[in-house]
Amino acid sequence: MQENEKDKTEELRGGVEGITFRKEDTGFTVLELNSGGELVTVVGVFSQINEGEEVCLKGHWDFHRTFGRQFRAELCEWKLPSTAGDLLKYLSSGVIKGVGPSTALKIVEKFGDESFEVLENEPRRLARIRGISLAKAEAISARFKEQFAAREVMISLERFGMTASECLKAFKLFGRDASETIKLNPYILCGESVGIGFERADAIAAAMPERPDNIFRTMAGIVHIIRHNLSNGHTCVPREKIYEPSLALTGVGKAEADEAIEQLVSGKRLISSKLEGREFLFLPHIFNAEKDAADHIKAILRFPPPTMSTLDEEIKLAEKKNNIVYEEKQRLAVKTAVEKGLLILTGGPGTGKTTALKGIISLFEQQGLDIALAAPTGRAAKRMSDVTGREAKTIHRFLEVEWDESDRPVFQRNERNPIEANAVILDELSMVDIYVFSSLLKALPIGCRLVMVGDSDQLPPVGAGNVLADMISSGLLPTVQLTEVFRQSMESLIVSNAHSIVRGEMPELNVKDRDFFFMEREVCDTAETIAELCSSRLPKAYGYSSLDDIQVLCPSRKGGAGTACINRALQERLNPRGASKKEADIRGTLFREGDKVMQIKNNYNICWEKENESGTGVFNGDIGILKAIDTKKGMLVVDFDGRVADYPLESALELELAYAITVHKSQGNEFEAVIMSAVGVARQLLYRNLLYTAVTRARSMMIIVGCRGQISAMTKNDKKSKRYSALKSFLTEQYE
Repeated sequence: MQENEKDKTEELRGGVEGITFRKEDTGFTVLELNSGGELVTVVGVFSQINEGEEVCLKGHWDFHRTFGRQFRAELCEWKLPSTAGDLLKYLSSGVIKGVGPSTALKIVEKFGDESFEVLENEPRRLARIRGISLAKAEAISARFKEQFAAREVMISLERFGMTASECLKAFKLFGRDASETIKLNPYILCGESVGIGFERADAIAAAMPERPDNIFRTMAGIVHIIRHNLSNGHTCVPREKIYEPSLALTGVGKAEADEAIEQLVSGKRLISSKLEGREFLFLPHIFNAEKDAADHIKAILRFPPPTMSTLDEEIKLAEKKNNIVYEEKQRLAVKTAVEKGLLILTGGPGTGKTTALKGIISLFEQQGLDIALAAPTGRAAKRMSDVTGREAKTIHRFLEVEWDESDRPVFQRNERNPIEANAVILDELSMVDIYVFSSLLKALPIGCRLVMVGDSDQLPPVGAGNVLADMISSGLLPTVQLTEVFRQSMESLIVSNAHSIVRGEMPELNVKDRDFFFMEREVCDTAETIAELCSSRLPKAYGYSSLDDIQVLCPSRKGGAGTACINRALQERLNPRGASKKEADIRGTLFREGDKVMQIKNNYNICWEKENESGTGVFNGDIGILKAIDTKKGMLVVDFDGRVADYPLESALELELAYAITVHKSQGNEFEAVIMSAVGVARQLLYRNLLYTAVTRARSMMIIVGCRGQISAMTKNDKKSKRYSALKSFLTEQYE
């Protein structure tokens, strides 16, 4: 289905014949509309809509996989029922409390086309009907007026350029005063409750007959700046760093910004906290996440799990079971996990983290503990299961995620409903953001052991926070860093080069007979070289599957060696057009059946099935194969490692081609063979932990295509991108 067909706005007029479904909390409605004698199924968000009403709808035609052709309404204009039949249908629908079908029939028979006039302005005349007292007549009239007052509010909000969904959220927040409240301060719409961004609020304000007080705009602008920094990984912003972007966004100086900040803090829309003598500003929910995480960690340190003696004989039994002899730090990791009940285990590739982890699990099993394993992504959880032989779940699944009416994640496992385990092992801690980490800690029962595994030299998480680095640098948590690279691992040039990069030494690029290769190329030749490697050279030489075994990584999306360009080249080489392959153009990206795709945003509503299992939720970073495109039903089918998910076409905006992905998006994943482009890289992306993260994604083969100079620049630049976070400060503040 082409984008312009789907997005073409049409108008549909008619009378509401019936309401098939209505979700009161969101306003989502399915109704039958009589349009020119034809019954049409309409779906949309409506503040209030009832049988018998005449409406003019604007929207587009769509196809649902199960229910077929539908009209998806985006705007609705109401008209009062005009005929006696429509009046009867409207009043019989139960829209006015106290008026059922019998009473509705009496009213219409008595007053005919005057019924609405009587209900609104002459309620005493209703008392002439047998069975309606004067008090009941007044009550019916009051409810009728309330119904249409709400309707008027919704109509007035739509005139501001708000969608039906936004109008409904605003009406629920502000009630009958919503219109006046928004006229006074349209920036009150910014934030999660209604979901309107700063720029949209600016446009709504510009349409007002009178400009709102500038302090409202300044306050909204400052919150917008902090929220934007949240998306860049910062949990907080130093106060002095607000002034320059605030001036650029809102045009106000330091004095006005300070006044706005004080009002935001006093109104609890921001939290101010002094950390190491410097004032930082937080959004409340992120402040609470970092503070709660610190408090839970300190509680575990103060009240550790019950002491368990770790006898050397038990460790020897674990060594025998796993056919291994632990080196000194591995042995220390096992003893710490059992005796202290809290451990951070970190180290680079080839240092034996997996071996130590197996030893910890063996000791936990000997102690009779109920062990649970979790990881941030589906692929990381699968790899954890493969190496340990035990089931591992994604953190979201582990905490039993559901979602609220604003599609925000809500974890069912928490302080009031803790998980049923007394030992939890969390892998890939480096990519866990503060909100998810705090949620996990809240769900731990008292006395639960916690082992956290990660590589501190990798990139920080995509989400906000710096959890692993902050906890290690606090010096409070028992931490074992494995540094000895085992001889068999050193036979891998991937492993030895990864450790060279961490030390700031240039990786070996001239070896031609190992598992790490370098191919010197200019930007203009990179995409073609990578396409040839993926489509023919590696599959022929090593038997790799182009889709399942090989993953291309790029530092960025842009440029001739970025993901956008390379994805186009790989799509044409690996999945060319064919008569049997359906295609869909979604906002300028051509998707084709057989394409490798990635989910780029958490979506808790997507349904999936896997053998005898079913569930909901596809998460940021999940990679799959586009199996089917059904243009008639407006659906896509994607297979995510056996989880087959159905996508409405509108949700396809959350998919990207994934023949090539950014290094940031590869976190938590491991691939048989990795090809990395390293040419034409923007200066701000030339840093060591990005190169290191890319190299450590490769299991059996690593190929870098690009320029030696750029690899050298990455290796030398150990300046990590600055992240403002408070977990370390909150952990240490009471210990200083």
